[in-house]
Amino acid sequence: MSLEKPVIFFDGVCNLCNASVQFVIERDKKNVFKFSALQGEYAKEILPKFNVDLENLNSTLLLEDGKLYTKSSSALRITKNLSGLWPLMYGFIVVPKFIRDWVYDIVAKNRYKWWGKQESCWVPTPELKNKFYN
Repeated sequence: MSLEKPVIFFDGVCNLCNASVQFVIERDKKNVFKFSALQGEYAKEILPKFNVDLENLNSTLLLEDGKLYTKSSSALRITKNLSGLWPLMYGFIVVPKFIRDWVYDIVAKNRYKWWGKQESCWVPTPELKNKFYN
């Protein structure tokens, strides 16, 4: 399953995740990415095809060229397409995945405690609506 644009799946009620999406949007000068909240219909339709348990997920996901990336691999692959010096972050891909994901898991486990949680998913502005799947 190959999509035209890579899709970033994120926790729509997580303040850190929403801030991260806004960070990517501001630096996605080539309009590379589309976005979908994990709580949305698009995620519920697509992710089970990759054996993703939406009820027990604490990772941002990247669906790119038919392959699903999770945790630190997702985050690092996203940086490759951002403007500025952010693509240099991809160099951390050489760090063993178990180490990268260990750090990622610490942040993911504490994201609500450290950054808070919203009652409902963030709603994009009308100008950004075309970047999101429901």
